[in-house]
Amino acid sequence: MQKSDIKGIDAVLALVLLTRLPLPHLPKDSFARQSRAVWAFPLAGLVVGGLATVIAMAALAVWPPAVAAGLALVVQILVTGAMHEDGLADSADGLWGGFDRSRRLEIMKDSQIGTYGVLALVLSLGLRWLTLSALLAAGMIWAPVALAVLSRATMPVLMTSLPNARGSGLSQSVGRPTWGAVLLGGALALLLGLLSLGAPMLLAALVLIPVVAGLRALARAKIGGQTGDILGATQQISEIAAGLSLLALL
Repeated sequence: MQKSDIKGIDAVLALVLLTRLPLPHLPKDSFARQSRAVWAFPLAGLVVGGLATVIAMAALAVWPPAVAAGLALVVQILVTGAMHEDGLADSADGLWGGFDRSRRLEIMKDSQIGTYGVLALVLSLGLRWLTLSALLAAGMIWAPVALAVLSRATMPVLMTSLPNARGSGLSQSVGRPTWGAVLLGGALALLLGLLSLGAPMLLAALVLIPVVAGLRALARAKIGGQTGDILGATQQISEIAAGLSLLALL
């Protein structure tokens, strides 16, 4: 298989893992590359953020930035199937609702949502909406793309640096990526972010270093590793932190 074909398969795999878009069926042996395909996670963010940006641009021709931002978030949620939001809610419930590792993992696996999860969703969605509204109002039309690609480059960091806490689930099935794939994904995210918004993305990237380090330490202390829910929460919190750092520049 040619190198270009492998890269194309990795890009489709990233979309399969991180979106609910209708995609062509891949050969079964292609899924053996899942852990190596994490470098393409920012490409999935490019698609998600790109669709959101198109809707935001169209909405701004008719409505104020707050409405455009809300519609952009709706698009992102629909395209991803709200998987990252679900991960955030489950992580909030489990990490703060359980008194030991096994109970926390049990709560995170439960399909029901608790008080911590509801509060996490309300606060995170509110912060994302307000932040994106302000960024669009300031003329940062491509902000959804920049935030989407950068936040999806943080998940592989935890996948590589922490063991799977449960031994099952989506994160376990993907496998443990190499640092080479993680760094390639980070470089790609930074490049796409710079093309979208320019130099301000450098600050956002720097801000995410302590944010991701803190999330890693929390997951390690609470459950001894990472799960798919932790990865989803990492994407959401990274998006919020990067957006707030961009807003601080304004």
